[in-house]
Amino acid sequence: MSRVLVVGASGHAKVVLDIFEKQAMHQVVGLLDDFKPIGTSVFGYEVVGSVADVCRLATELRADGLFVAIGDNFIRSQLVERLKSLASQLSFVVAVHPSAQIARGVNLGGGSVVMAGVVINSDSQISEGCILNTNSSLDHDNRMGAFSSLAPRVATGGNVTLADGSTVGIGAVILHDRRIGQHAVVGAGSVVTRDVPDLTVAYGIPAKVVRLRTVGEKYL
Repeated sequence: MSRVLVVGASGHAKVVLDIFEKQAMHQVVGLLDDFKPIGTSVFGYEVVGSVADVCRLATELRADGLFVAIGDNFIRSQLVERLKSLASQLSFVVAVHPSAQIARGVNLGGGSVVMAGVVINSDSQISEGCILNTNSSLDHDNRMGAFSSLAPRVATGGNVTLADGSTVGIGAVILHDRRIGQHAVVGAGSVVTRDVPDLTVAYGIPAKVVRLRTVGEKYL
């Protein structure tokens, strides 16, 4: 069983901690958070320091793994890159809820989380740092780029591509063979019938581009 430091101590971290307990493959030895004081407790796990302390704490706590439990795609990606430079000896683990259904040929990138009730069908490829939220469904031969995310109850057809940093909102549906561009956002409840360009926000039935957005712009 690996010993893991989890970055983050808010709502998304609560879900990840619960998954780690049910998965029973990784032991969480502490939380890192730049905004909460040392000793802050989340489900009995304590904040032991900030991200800058990762090397010292990894040695003291004999940690060999990391997980960044931050819901925002861009912030998560920035923290992962920072941690890679600070503690390259630590690997990024995967959190998978036992109720998730993962088919043959699926690859899960390090630092990704697969929540309760998720279905990932055959030969889908999940890059690093992705979030597949509660009861989302990814059909066959899909591609999720690095630090992309599906909100609860998202459903995709086959051969869908979510480019790096993209996010799909709660309950949205993406038809087969569609592409969601880099750092694009699909609004909750939308039905995507056409490709969504890079750096745009699209929503509606059918989804239409309503404006441009910048890398790192808040969407949660």
